[in-house]
Amino acid sequence: MKPRDIQGTTSSNACTELDRRKWMKDVHTIAVKIGSSVLMDDKGRLEPEMFAQIARQVSTLMSNGHNVVLISSGAILAGRAKMRLTMDRDSIPVKQAMAAVGQSDIIRFYEQFFTHYGFVVAQVLLTRNDLENRRRYLNARHTLMCLMDMKVVPIINENDTVMVDEIHFGDNDNLAAMVTPLVDADLLIILSDVSGLFDGDPALGKGVCIIPVVDRVDERIEHLAGGARPGLGLGGMITKVNAAKRAARYGVPTVVADGKERDVILHIVRGENIGTIFLPQEDRLTSRKHWIAYTLKSRGDVVLDSGAVEALVKGGKSLLPSGILEVRGTFAKGELVVCLTREGKAMARGLVNYSSSEIDRIKGMHSSRIQDILGFKVTDEIIHRDNMVLS
Repeated sequence: MKPRDIQGTTSSNACTELDRRKWMKDVHTIAVKIGSSVLMDDKGRLEPEMFAQIARQVSTLMSNGHNVVLISSGAILAGRAKMRLTMDRDSIPVKQAMAAVGQSDIIRFYEQFFTHYGFVVAQVLLTRNDLENRRRYLNARHTLMCLMDMKVVPIINENDTVMVDEIHFGDNDNLAAMVTPLVDADLLIILSDVSGLFDGDPALGKGVCIIPVVDRVDERIEHLAGGARPGLGLGGMITKVNAAKRAARYGVPTVVADGKERDVILHIVRGENIGTIFLPQEDRLTSRKHWIAYTLKSRGDVVLDSGAVEALVKGGKSLLPSGILEVRGTFAKGELVVCLTREGKAMARGLVNYSSSEIDRIKGMHSSRIQDILGFKVTDEIIHRDNMVLS
């Protein structure tokens, strides 16, 4: 299917091989997300040949000096196939049990084929709580960095055996976007059973084309991505686009491509014109601000007046109590809240220096009155600008 540009959503020039090579020339650490559909055959069973292809490509890159981290799906489906369960038995306990059964097979295949090329693999299972807690986030980072220094291949997956709604990432595309800054990746590759982002629905017939390059994810791109479709895995194209958007905020390009295409990972890293590349934003977030923006879950909201909104957006200021109109939810000091305009639009996220009950008592007040009202004063700011990310 021939790629083409779509005015208003892609770059002004076709994404040639030369363009791709520009984005790949300084790539050192690569995060590769492997979708369930890539690892399964048409009968829903693990396909050893795909593990062999992935191991060969990754081993080639590592032998050439790259670091590679794999975010691999497939455990639940592998467990279902092994236990001969149908898709309709999808309760949380059954999913947890099937993940426990299937994860061992996933790691066994990776270990078998990477060993053939002289590389060791390591299993890393994460929950949202692991990454929301800053100390545990840094512990995970240090472990992954150590593994890469030792030329071990980390195989990361969500810890589905203990997943509950409060800690569930939702899909491994989302997890891959969180892992990208965690390991300081220079490139995110998302492999599934689709060739990239199309300018229409390829299931409806001919006349649609792959969009080769996306400058920025906007509403039109999100509309083209649509919603999650039923089938293998939890995510659809929209989860991949959202992951690419998050990676772009960290200054990292993302390529979405067909994982079953032979040597697809090598083709991408060489800068060949394959799949859809989402370009990074120039105003990249630091690793810590990216963590604030995309890893932490919101515990509540604060509604701001127009003056506070302008001070944050145009002046780059911290949030003071005088600009707060309303406090919503219950949260503690240090937790993440969303800053809303009067109209309810989210315009920033940040870590608060006071609890929800304390902010409720000092909202609308000058910072000089904090001591008198609360009986103590931590700081003048409700959210310091260093702990805030604008939407």
